[in-house]
This record gives sequence, C-alpha cells and structure tokens, in this order.
Amino acid sequence: MNLIEQYGWNNKWEEKMLSKGIAGRVLLEHKNLYRVMTNEGEWLCSLSGKFKFDHGREAFPAVGDWVVLEQMPGEEKGIIQDVLPRSSQFSRKAAGLTTEIQLIAVNVDYVFLVMSLNHDFNLRRLERYLLAAWDSGATPVVVLTKKDACDDLAFYINEVESIAFGVDVFAVSSVTGEGIDSLANLLSGSKTGALLGSSGVGKSSLINALSGEEVMVVNNIREDDSKGRHTTTHRELTLLPEGGLLIDTPGMREFQLWDTSDGISASFQDIEELADGCRFRDCKHEKEPGCAIQEAIYTGALKQERYKSYVKLMRELAHIERKNDLVAKKAEVNKWKQLTKIHRKKK
Repeated sequence: MNLIEQYGWNNKWEEKMLSKGIAGRVLLEHKNLYRVMTNEGEWLCSLSGKFKFDHGREAFPAVGDWVVLEQMPGEEKGIIQDVLPRSSQFSRKAAGLTTEIQLIAVNVDYVFLVMSLNHDFNLRRLERYLLAAWDSGATPVVVLTKKDACDDLAFYINEVESIAFGVDVFAVSSVTGEGIDSLANLLSGSKTGALLGSSGVGKSSLINALSGEEVMVVNNIREDDSKGRHTTTHRELTLLPEGGLLIDTPGMREFQLWDTSDGISASFQDIEELADGCRFRDCKHEKEPGCAIQEAIYTGALKQERYKSYVKLMRELAHIERKNDLVAKKAEVNKWKQLTKIHRKKK
C-alpha cells in the first residue's frame, strides 16, 4: 500500500486529479503554511501565488483536503497548485459580523458530534450540529462520552434519539474503553472522521483511546459546570494505528449556521411532517384552527422547546440568506462599476 493510500487516497481521488503534480493530503495548517503527507513523506508546503490570486478564502486548503503540489528543487517542501474537489464540507459562519464561511472539516466520511454525559449535554446545540452535518455531505454520528460517570444512560439516549432521526448513537468511555472498538470499526478501510463538540467533552481523550497511546494533551474540567479549557487549538489529521483517520477540532460553544437549508428536512422531519397535516396550507402555526403543530404541542407529542428551536433556526437561516443576497448584489454592482470604468478609459 502506498503511503497516501493509508490516508484515504483511492481511485475516486485519482479520477479528480486533472492537473499534473504530486498528490498529498493536508494534515495541519499553520499561518498559511501546510503540513502535507505525500508518497515521499511529510512536506511543508505553501500556496502558489496564482492559486491565491484566482481563488477566494473558502477555496484555500483546509485540514483533510487533497492537494496537487510541485516539489521545490532539492527540498522536502512543496508549492500547492490546486485543491481537488471536496467530497464533504462541514462549515459554520465565521465569528463577528462578516458573512464569511469558516471551514471546520472537509473530505470526511463521518462527522462525530461529541457531547459528554454531564452538564455539557445540550439538545439545542446538538440540533445545530445535526443541521450542518446533514448538509455537509458526511454521515453524522452522535458520540456520548464519559459513559463510566453516567447513572442514567437510557435517559440521555432517549433524548438524543428524539431529535437525531436515523443517526447512530454511541455511548463511550475513554477510561474503561467501552464503545471505543465500535467507533474504530466505522473508520476501517482508511475512512476519515471529524470530532466536533465543545471544549471539555473528551475529544482529545477519545483520540488517545482510539490511538492506544497519548497523542493529544488532555486538560481537566471544572467540576461545577463540566466546562474545560480549549485543549485543541488547531485542526489536525491523525492516522490511527489500526487504520482510519481522525480530525480533531477546537472546542465550539457557539455555532453560528452558515447555509444549511438542505439539512432542515433531515433534522426536523417530525415538525415538517406535522406541518403537512395542518388544515391550511399557509398555516403560521400560531392560533389557526386545525394546526397540527399546536395540537402536538398541546398533547405533548411535540416539545415546546424543540418547536421554538426550529423557529429560531429558520429565522437565522432566513437572515443569513438575506445577508448573502445583499453581499452578492453589492459585488455585482461593484463588478459593473469596474467594467464601466475600464470601458470609459478605453474610449
């Protein structure tokens, strides 16, 4: 097996490689430099000037990307000339008032949505993660950590299953090793998974358990609220001893959606199916007669908190869509202004 085949290279990626060069996978990004695994070993790489000029920030390489590079003469370094089309892309809105996208994980087969069985457990946050996960092109998997410290596992499993339709749920313990082998089996055959969750949920401990050794530093958490410090400060792709790969990501307490409208149907299929049963097609689900959603809330079939979360997320997505439309319109206006200036100069 070639070295990069251990990192997930296969015929599908070979078919995507249309330009000449050396194929490699991004393991780590640091200040516009990239650690890339090639068949010749691990190289330190930078972006070519042409790529920077021709592409926006979203197209720049991220951890997990497959890239095409050119070796710098006489050195174990490379210049990245191209990024192969991604098979999946998990993203969120960048912090602040911008409309920029922040890539969290790319080219992963599984998105492991990690929550611990303590104060960190939060269904509303999990709904956000599931929305983005379904839209990413990867398969979402819910991982509940610290099983050894949980007294009522069935309660937490039922809570997750009430919102994560068709999603596998694993309860694991990095201390006792329970459930670790089941997770490892998902990644057999050089599959890639990404660990996503808040700081302190046990992502680094999970990687150590899957690796069979301490490859990640683990910090203690505060006992009063179960919150931890950000052990992981960057994204990094790790090759597991038994095969398979994992991308660890910095903890995220705030998760602003980017554009996950396609994931709504998968994440909130219970609410959308109820809405189909309303008497009126344009039902706003407030005080209209024959509203199936309000009836379900009244009988307890649908939790009020879940419906409020759905409404909030829908409003957030609508707001993002409006902002993106404004940005696109502004860019189009600026483009025509520039073309008009160029045309006048030619005259």
